[in-house]
Amino acid sequence: MSDLQELFDNNRRWAEAITRQDPQFFAKLAGQQTPEYLWIGCSDARVPANEIVGLLPGELFVHRNVANVVLHTDLNCLSVIQYAVDVLKVRHILVTGHYGCGGVRAAMQDAQLGLIDGWLRSIRDLCYEQREHLAQFASEEERLDRLCELNVIQQVANVSHTSIVQNAWHRGQPLAVHGCIYGIKDGRWKDLNVTVSSLEQIPLQYRLSPVGSR
Repeated sequence: MSDLQELFDNNRRWAEAITRQDPQFFAKLAGQQTPEYLWIGCSDARVPANEIVGLLPGELFVHRNVANVVLHTDLNCLSVIQYAVDVLKVRHILVTGHYGCGGVRAAMQDAQLGLIDGWLRSIRDLCYEQREHLAQFASEEERLDRLCELNVIQQVANVSHTSIVQNAWHRGQPLAVHGCIYGIKDGRWKDLNVTVSSLEQIPLQYRLSPVGSR
């Protein structure tokens, strides 16, 4: 028996159940994807994007990486954002972290882990920049969870500072970038109230003029 047989069996049961509920579901799904949302989240297996927000396949465009980081040098993530914004015309980008994130925890410690150390460098920098703020929290877990929130807030800014998002605003395209966080212990998805939906919310240093305006 294949090592993956259990997964194939699960898939068959899932597909049959969906088809019973809506016989045309997969035909419609194959025809076009028109999600309103792009989810940028952590790769952690305990954070299933669609299930958390109760959306079906085709309703949520998803990008995941360790610690939900958005770097201006990451062509993978930027390509996802560009496709979602320019082609799919999503209206909402949901930057979602989670409490107890292992990647954020690693960035707080001095252990050397390998290639991922470079990936987590921006969170390590953030931890250093916020050291006085984080010191106000009594326990390591409280500091970790606060840094998870601060990381989301930073990534919302990073997304908003991209030319992709700003060009959408220049075109008058409705688009909002939201910062949210998920609690693995209680399953709740929380709004961090850092939504950015216009160029006016961006610091002047990061505002980009439309192409050809100069």
